[in-house]
Amino acid sequence: MNFGDFGLDKRLMETIEHKGFTEPTEIQAKAVPVAMAGHDLIASSKTGSGKTLAFILPAVQRISTQRALSKKDPRVLILAPTRELAKQVFGQLRLFTANTQFKSVLILGGENFNDQVKTLSKDPHFIVATPGRLADHLDQGHFYLQGLELLILDEADRMLDLGFAEQLAKINSAADHRKRQTLMFSATLGHAQVNEFAADMLKSPKRIAIEHGHTEHADITKRFYLVDNLDHKEALLDHFLANEKLQQTIIFTATRADTERLASKLIAEGKSAIALSGDLNQSQRNQIMDSFSKGREQILITTDLASRGLDLVNVSHVINFDMPKHTEEFVHRIGRTGRAGNQGDAISFVGPKDWVSFKNVEGFLQQTIGFTEVEGLAAKFKGLKPKPKKKPVKAKAKKAAKSEQAPAKAKRINKKTMFTLQDAGDAPVMRRKTTVAPEDIDKQDEET
Repeated sequence: MNFGDFGLDKRLMETIEHKGFTEPTEIQAKAVPVAMAGHDLIASSKTGSGKTLAFILPAVQRISTQRALSKKDPRVLILAPTRELAKQVFGQLRLFTANTQFKSVLILGGENFNDQVKTLSKDPHFIVATPGRLADHLDQGHFYLQGLELLILDEADRMLDLGFAEQLAKINSAADHRKRQTLMFSATLGHAQVNEFAADMLKSPKRIAIEHGHTEHADITKRFYLVDNLDHKEALLDHFLANEKLQQTIIFTATRADTERLASKLIAEGKSAIALSGDLNQSQRNQIMDSFSKGREQILITTDLASRGLDLVNVSHVINFDMPKHTEEFVHRIGRTGRAGNQGDAISFVGPKDWVSFKNVEGFLQQTIGFTEVEGLAAKFKGLKPKPKKKPVKAKAKKAAKSEQAPAKAKRINKKTMFTLQDAGDAPVMRRKTTVAPEDIDKQDEET
């Protein structure tokens, strides 16, 4: 199959040829025809598989060939969990709308709110946004979604993990009409809350699963190293940075403080390093990612902020200085290398504090993972033994122990409880509880 088989608009085909794309990836080959046919879609495939183009092509094709439902409302809304991913999606979208009359805008948290109000007042055809900031504008009536034709959720599981469920529900409600089409994409969709949202937001969706999250990435070599403590991690890090054949490297840490600390350490050692964390403003984050993507810095130290969506083809190594808290983030982290057919290396440090996360990753990948050692830097730590299961207390013994501890029961009152029905005319029959002494029961029996 090639892109010409999709029946795309001539201008889209010109951009595809200009970009040098020849054959669609598997997710593109399966998702684009389904989306172009107007079906709702929930699709999953591994990171780096071309999901972004799989929803941009049908989105631009739709508004190029179909009449708008509204003159003012946006026609396509694309939501992404992080500002970095939203920026990347917006950049791809701009390539495919450059030769058209369609306007695209990017709405992110951390940027000037009033400037965004002015931008939204110009009636854009496409909005790419993070859900939190978009919901704020929706609350204040700066735009409306009654005429929205296509809602696209990129990395839906990550949006829910970040706590955007309320905002997504609000956006869904504002655009709830029968002509809206919804596409839900992610690298991992084995997520209970995602499935619940899909049931609410999508209408009889087609499902496409190219590869599960635990599927091996053929272009990435994974290595795991046991470590004793923080000093041991830093010693191993120094070893790999000095001895591996590196192009660019991303180091993932658990905390923002560690990103700054490690960056300062590496810079002091004369290395080209830069830190990215969520406490930076948007302008600072943009500058850091722009500098790294253009190759001005060799090492990027970051939290999971940069684990998804960023297409950086020169990253030869990913180092998990700390194992991720959320198991599926491991797949996204290592997916920053081994892109566009290049070989990548993923190195992970596993210490006592990382052990539970490591075992979760092992279960997620559905394989037993072995450890490698560096000569002279072998760890004394060999893993944590699973906690022994408590033996269940036998039911009889438990009951006996409970009865011995229980206080003596109070004597029962010598009365019986009776229920009578009271007719209330046309009103529902009401139930009234009365307490009757035994002698009164005998009288009632005689009367009956």
